[in-house]
This record gives sequence, C-alpha cells and structure tokens, in this order.
Amino acid sequence: MTDDLERLVVLANVAATLVMVGLIWFVQVVHYRQFNLVGEERFIAYEAAHVRATGRVVGLPMLVELITSGLLAWQPPMAELGVACRVGLALVAANWASTALLQVPCHDALGRYFDPAVHRRLVRTNWIRTAAWSLRGVLMLYVLERLLAGRHVSVG
Repeated sequence: MTDDLERLVVLANVAATLVMVGLIWFVQVVHYRQFNLVGEERFIAYEAAHVRATGRVVGLPMLVELITSGLLAWQPPMAELGVACRVGLALVAANWASTALLQVPCHDALGRYFDPAVHRRLVRTNWIRTAAWSLRGVLMLYVLERLLAGRHVSVG
C-alpha cells in the first residue's frame, strides 16, 4: 500500500470502530433496556422500525470496519503491529458472528411478539459485541498511537 492509502485505511478503520463503540454502548445501556417500556400492542411495529433504522446507521461503519480490518491484517502498516491488526480482525469476526448467531435471532423472535425472556437474552448476549467493540476501540487507538509515534508526526 502507498503511504497515503495506508493512512486512509488506518483512519477509516479507527473512525468506523469508534463510531461502533459509541453506538454499541448507547444501544446496550439505553436503547435495548427500554424495549420493555414500549408496550405489547405497539412492540412489533417498534421492533421493525428499530431493525430498519439501526441497519441504516450501522451498515456503512460495519462494512468499512470489516474491509479495512482485512486490509490491515493482510498488510499491517508496521511489522510490529501485525499481531494487533490480526487480533483486530478477529474481533470484527466475533462481532459479525455474534450479530448473526445471537442478536439477529433475538430480533427475529421479538419481531413476532415481545417475549421478556428473549429481550433478556438480547441484552445479555449483546455484551459480547459491547466488549469486543470496546476492545477494538482501544486496540485501534493503540495502533494509531504506535503509527504516530513511529513516524514522529508533529502537529503544526
């Protein structure tokens, strides 16, 4: 990769990851916990709107994160960051797997009717993504810091 492309990939990866860190914490601590306040008569419509709107918000950053994480794992910006970039890709894979195997089935079930047990399972299993994205956020900030330190970048 050229230096400019490498810089763009790293910045896009860090940005997408940090967007997802903020979103997942909001969803985990605020949004999912309020599902039980919607009321059974309106919940199906609410859940459908939630899934549509959330997909529009998270789709691009998740895709950017996936692609750029793959690029960084394949060609790390510095040799010493190879392990960090591969761990980062593994955390992306964990998030995608958790989404597909745990959260989507919960949302599918909740799309038919509100079930308190499924709601609890959604909140509980979403901690996997919350932890993985939080770790990725720290990891990618570390990668960015190492790059800045290694290149002796000065501001101004």
